[in-house]
Order: sequence, then C-alpha cells, then structure tokens
Amino acid sequence: MPVLLITGPPATAIECQEPSGVGRHVSLAGYLALTKPDVYFLILIATLAGFYLVSPGPLGHFALRRLVHFRSRTLLAKLLLCIAILMGFQSISMQGQSHVSEPAVNLGDTSFLDGPAGPGFVTEEIGDAAHDGTVTDSAGNAVPGASAVNSISSLTHIAWLSPKKLLGGWYGVEVVLSAAHVNAGVAGEARGLGNTTVSPLILQWPEHRVLGVAIDQRITADFDLPTGQYSRTSDVNIGSNAFTVHPYYSVTAFPEKRIETSWRVHYLWNSKNNDPPISTDAHSTQAGQAIHFNATAAYNFYKGLWIGADGYYLKQITDGKLDGVVLYNSPERVGAVGPGMVWNRGRWFFYANGYREFAAQNRASGHKLVLRIEKVF
Repeated sequence: MPVLLITGPPATAIECQEPSGVGRHVSLAGYLALTKPDVYFLILIATLAGFYLVSPGPLGHFALRRLVHFRSRTLLAKLLLCIAILMGFQSISMQGQSHVSEPAVNLGDTSFLDGPAGPGFVTEEIGDAAHDGTVTDSAGNAVPGASAVNSISSLTHIAWLSPKKLLGGWYGVEVVLSAAHVNAGVAGEARGLGNTTVSPLILQWPEHRVLGVAIDQRITADFDLPTGQYSRTSDVNIGSNAFTVHPYYSVTAFPEKRIETSWRVHYLWNSKNNDPPISTDAHSTQAGQAIHFNATAAYNFYKGLWIGADGYYLKQITDGKLDGVVLYNSPERVGAVGPGMVWNRGRWFFYANGYREFAAQNRASGHKLVLRIEKVF
C-alpha cells in the first residue's frame, strides 16, 4: 500500500462570473421596467387618489355614500397591495440581475489514496483542462445563446508534516499557488495568477483500524487569500476578490487489502466582495456557503497501479447576496463521475482523472481532465 505525505490542493484556479442570463430572476416588475422613483410616484398618486375618494362629498343619500365609501376603500387597499407587490418584485428584480458565482474550489483535483500521509515534505503539480459547453439556470435548464467556457489551470502544492504530534496526530502546514487561462467566449477572457491557499494547521492521524478496516484520516484548516488577477471591468476573472474559509476532512478506508475508497469533504464560507464587477450594478456581492466533496473507489491491479471510479459533488447551501439582499433561487449545484488511476513508483505518484458533469444548476458544466504528479520527501 503506497503511503503519501499529504495529497492535493484545496482549490482550483478558475473564478468566472457566469455569462449573462445565469441566475436571472424573471418578475412582473422586470417586464414593466419600473424603477424605484416610478414606484414611489405611483404610491403617492394612489394615496392622494384614495384620500380624494374616501373624503366626504355632496352625496345626498347616506346608503349610497356608505357604499361608495366602502367600495373606494376596498379599491384603495387593492391598489396599494398591488403596488406593494410590484415594489417587492422590483426589489427582487433589481437585486437579482446577476448570479454570484462560487469561487473555484477543489472539484476532483484530489482523488485516490487521499488519506494516507506521514511526516515529511510533499510537492506536487496539478494541471486541469476543462470544457464547459453548457450554462444552466436555477432550474437546471440550458441558457440559450450562452457561450462555452474553456479553461486550463496549473497548481503548485507544497506541504509539510512535523514528526511531533498534537491531539494524537502529526501537525503541519501547506500552501497552494495557482495560475489559469479562461476563455468564456463573448463574456470575455482572462489569464494570470489565482488566489493563494494557505493552511496554518494540518492534523494527520496515523493509520488505525475500525471494525477491522484500516483508516487514514486528517483535518485541514484552509484559507484562500484574494491575491489572484481581478478587474471589476471584466466578467471573467481568475481571482475572486474575496477571502474564504475552507476547511476539509479527508479519509481513506481499505475494506480489503487491494481495495480503497477515499472521501474529502469541504465546507466553504465566502467573505464579501466590496468591489464587484460593474455588470452586477452593485456595491458588494457575497457568494453563498457551500458543501462539496470528492470520492473514489479503486482496486490495486498490479503493484503500485490503482484503477477505479472517481467523482465530486458541490451544493451551495445558502443563497448569495447582492448589496446584502438575498438572491433567492440562486444556489449552485453540480455533480461529476468518471474513470481514474494512480501509479506509484518509489516516492513518485502519477494521477489521471476524467470527469463528466451532470445535474448542474446556476453554473457552466461539461468535461474535465486532471493530471497530477507528486513527489514525497
């Protein structure tokens, strides 16, 4: 069984504001093209008209006056209610014109034998190539006319684990540097360095057995720093211009000597972007919180060669915000499955993973290839 120091970067390098149309909300106010001054003016006119209608007039018949009084009050109430509804729709429409994209995260960049590790250093280089030919809305339907997104990225990962222990596990640190080139067609193009990921604390526990099954596990507290290329005049950026908290738990189980299954589960929290793209027409944006994981199952066919299935899944669990206003029906979702392998020779490890995405909502989806080379010291 190959023993790794620690595997995988906590994040990929691509942050792309989705093309126009993704996550848009269709409302009555959007069709009427009302602005807030229009709404306030309507409320003023309706209020003045209401007072005029309900004020005592020269009606001679008391019953008729009461009838007109009652009907006018009912009409006024309905009118004000409709205007209030329009105003609510308008607020949603104004605040929901852009979907706040999740930052780039580790979707399939780490895979087989993710849990085993020991004291020492590890360096690795990861290359991603992705073609996202479909952009989906909140219902998972393809957005007509949306451009395909093509991207390549490179990540350099360095980690260290001390021979000393804390809470029964070896402790350590890591850093991930990234760069990417993204082409989103008519939406734009970007290239440059991505966000920097740092972890001040890794805890890696030695292998132990649970009900006879060998288990390797660790926890890592990752933080993404907004050091990547970013311009508010562009809808396509490599960096997210926001700080993220991104811890994860990784575990590999060996139910049989030649069978492995690995799981890495992440939680993602995003800070505000106080300088969002101009196209959002907002002073601040904030992507929602999310849960995502990578999973594998493989068989050791020959010496250091493991072949099996891999996959990942992301689910945004809270709505994004525009100027502090919640964007309902905007969470992202995507899943992926595919084949993969890892080959170990001495202290070198070579990975290849392919993915086909499905069930996407509010994001681009397609195919992805990940190649990775790792050296343990």
